[in-house]
Amino acid sequence: MSSRFRWLFLLLVAVAFLLRVDFIFYILYVAAGVFAWSWWRGGRTLQRIEASRTYQKRAFLGEEVEVKLMLTNTSRLSVPWVEIHESVPPELRLKSPVHQVANLRGQQSISFSYQVKGLQRGYYRLGPLQLTSGDLFGLAKPQAGVLRSDFLTIYPHIIPLTQLGLPSRLPFGTIASRQRLFEDPARPMGAREFRSGDSLRQMNWKASARTQKMLVRTFEPAISLETAILLDMNAAAYERRNRYDSIEWGIVTAASLATHLVNQRQSVGLYTNGIDPLRLQEESRVFDETTGRLLFESAQASSDFSRFMPAAIKARAGRPHLMKVLELLARLYSRDSISFTEWAPAACVNLSWGVTIIAITAQGDPQTCNTLHHLSRSGFNPILIAVEPDANFGQVRERARRLGFRAYHVNDRQDLAQWQRPIHSPNGGGQR
Repeated sequence: MSSRFRWLFLLLVAVAFLLRVDFIFYILYVAAGVFAWSWWRGGRTLQRIEASRTYQKRAFLGEEVEVKLMLTNTSRLSVPWVEIHESVPPELRLKSPVHQVANLRGQQSISFSYQVKGLQRGYYRLGPLQLTSGDLFGLAKPQAGVLRSDFLTIYPHIIPLTQLGLPSRLPFGTIASRQRLFEDPARPMGAREFRSGDSLRQMNWKASARTQKMLVRTFEPAISLETAILLDMNAAAYERRNRYDSIEWGIVTAASLATHLVNQRQSVGLYTNGIDPLRLQEESRVFDETTGRLLFESAQASSDFSRFMPAAIKARAGRPHLMKVLELLARLYSRDSISFTEWAPAACVNLSWGVTIIAITAQGDPQTCNTLHHLSRSGFNPILIAVEPDANFGQVRERARRLGFRAYHVNDRQDLAQWQRPIHSPNGGGQR
């Protein structure tokens, strides 16, 4: 009870005992009852209110997402007032903040909704939702409650390969082969006469009975190649002046290539030396107050940097697998980490023979080309994609041709400026 009401109550008690007026005693009893009810009910109001947040947890760049807040009063008694305040990252907010006051009847449910729009890839926090309620007369101290935060992933931008300056038919995927490394039973070709060493499982018994000859089924030979995208996010490999733009463009390239491969029903994996801050312990995660994005900036994160292992998603096909790849690309950060020449051979150790390796890095310097040359000699099919401006890329392309692999220069960023909203790092380096 506030001091003002306390003094008023004491004054009524004094007047009642001095004047001995029944009406004042009646007012005193009513005031005591109202105070007792407010004190008892005020402490239990929020305990009987259930709050939930419903929304699409993943969205593409530029897509609007509707977030629906639902409040349910599970008690039969009404709630005089409840104040609702939802924390929304400024980078996602479209309209005014969600800050309203409402009343709830017994067993009633009410809902509020607001729109957010992803303008920058990342992993964002929605909430927490703060609830405040009290009694009708303001006698009891208001109670506060919180609905914990939820999270929204904004995928990186995806554009067609032709806009990246890449041919739509790069040498990856399942390709026909004259070498019979294996025969695909899903691609029958015909039949031939039985030879010594043929498996009985390949026998075509119906055709053999019809022709009175031992015939076996034949299948079209094929090599089922997987594709591994190696995304170099070592900040030291990129020029400081355009570091942020180049790394973001590399992520766009990786996301577009992965989407193209999955749409072609091919298997694709992602390997990167970037940092995924979601791998930090929950108490060490920090969200930017301005953007709402998950950061890799805390002191605990910096101390944990040395034990961070490069992120990897093994090659698979299908849309659910593509969503995992895009989610990782949405969260990645660039720091001075292990160099491409040291990391790439180790990342490819467990890959199968013949896998296509798409290396996305800053430039095709001699060290990078030599690393890809060694991967080529190890039985892989490397492809170099450079994302930084390079007026002498013709020399890089010729160097790659001599070393046995192809090189492409992806630097057309006209589309980049239309959707990207740069977020500059406080320390002036790296990526935010």
